[in-house]
Amino acid sequence: MKMIVGVCVQDEETRRDYDYMLDHPEEYYQHYYTYYRRQLTPKVDVRIVILVTICAISIFQFYSWHSSYNEALNYLVTVPKYRIQATEIAKQQGLLNRGKEKGKNRRSKEEIREQEEEVIRDIIKTKIDIKGGYQKPNLSDILLCQMVLFPYYLTTYLSWYASWIYRFTLCREEYGEEEKVYLIRSVLELHLTQDTQGSGERYSELVLAVHP
Repeated sequence: MKMIVGVCVQDEETRRDYDYMLDHPEEYYQHYYTYYRRQLTPKVDVRIVILVTICAISIFQFYSWHSSYNEALNYLVTVPKYRIQATEIAKQQGLLNRGKEKGKNRRSKEEIREQEEEVIRDIIKTKIDIKGGYQKPNLSDILLCQMVLFPYYLTTYLSWYASWIYRFTLCREEYGEEEKVYLIRSVLELHLTQDTQGSGERYSELVLAVHP
């Protein structure tokens, strides 16, 4: 009997509990509790739980960012300033064809209006760069991709930072045009990101940078 039990109880932690039970038979209820706790506890790999959690957070991030981006885009379509600009661009590119249609190809006023709205929306989406918390979502920004690419980002940043310190702090080189642009953009983007935490009514002034 002892040999059979010894073969069955091969798990190290279970064997310790079994040996403790043999040495302390008076702790009857405690042995039952330990046994059922071990049997009912889910045997799930912690790594799988962590991976699933990270994936869930990443999906939520992307969905949330996409919703915020669409919210900002829907607002911009209603702003007269950008709507007029988009309409003029569409006319110049011949995208707003309001010529008379005949026969089976004739569309209703509602269909024409929907097409014009779609054209204006696409132009605004292309020509206007939304910044801050409402910018266009990027897969590389979600948690899962950030964790995968972290070693690359860290190596690249440390290399760039070391070069910056060596050139402009130790050697006291003058900033080139590229470095000046970087410093200016860093300051502007910092203030822009801080300002875009305000209400949606300030989108057009604070979260937009129109491409030339």
